[in-house]
Amino acid sequence: MKMSKSKNKIAGKAVSYLVLIIGAVVMLVPFIWMVLTSFKTYAEAVKVPVVWLPAVWKFDNYREVLLRLDFLQYYGNTILVTFLVTVIMLFIGSLSAFAFARMEFPFKNFLFFMLLTVFMVPAQMTMIPKYLIISRLHWVDTLWALVVPNVFSVYTMFMLRQFLAALPRELEDAGKIDGCTWFRLYWNIEMPLCKSSIVAITVLNILWCWNDLLWPLIATSSDKMRVLSVAIATLQGQHGTEYHLLMAAGVMATIPMVLMYMIGQKYFMTGIAFAGVKG
Repeated sequence: MKMSKSKNKIAGKAVSYLVLIIGAVVMLVPFIWMVLTSFKTYAEAVKVPVVWLPAVWKFDNYREVLLRLDFLQYYGNTILVTFLVTVIMLFIGSLSAFAFARMEFPFKNFLFFMLLTVFMVPAQMTMIPKYLIISRLHWVDTLWALVVPNVFSVYTMFMLRQFLAALPRELEDAGKIDGCTWFRLYWNIEMPLCKSSIVAITVLNILWCWNDLLWPLIATSSDKMRVLSVAIATLQGQHGTEYHLLMAAGVMATIPMVLMYMIGQKYFMTGIAFAGVKG
């Protein structure tokens, strides 16, 4: 009986690992295709049937992309916008999360419910109102237009609120006994305990901001305000697309995000696990 159970357990693990490996391969195929295509000629990139490996590895594709696009300018714009949006979003989201998780005030549950209803509104429905607002503020084609409309995130607030609500109240009571103000409770006690959750949310917000195309395309028009996603989109032509160059630009834009995820992977997984705990 014990040997039978042991064999079943080993078989179950083997099946689980096999499914995970297949899933990982399926997820990696598009990235492998992007990298390989970035070294092909145009003819190889559009050839049918598909050519996986280039006959001659064309490293000049990357140089041509750098010559066509001011990649350093676009990288700088994207890094600045991503940094500002992420930092401000985390600060505002963590403050509101702390208020909903730890403080008592009139209509708290009702206000929290109303904020959650924002999840049911597609982001595309808010594009026109946001554009009208920034137009009246004369923010079109400025840094303000790329940053301010994106710093308010119900998702960030909700995730942090779930984590904070799971923390023991004794920590808060101990801080109050020591004379901590609400802000000191938030900054010195609660936030240090949310490190893993904050890292996870930071990674998700950076990925979203880094890849955002629609809003920067609407809010900006000049070359000096372009971000990477908009710049890469310009490589797509109306009558034809140079896929080898498009893939090369995609690889260069993806590398920072891959490195960031690899560095923060441990905190990301831990934060997602804790954020799923109901308060």
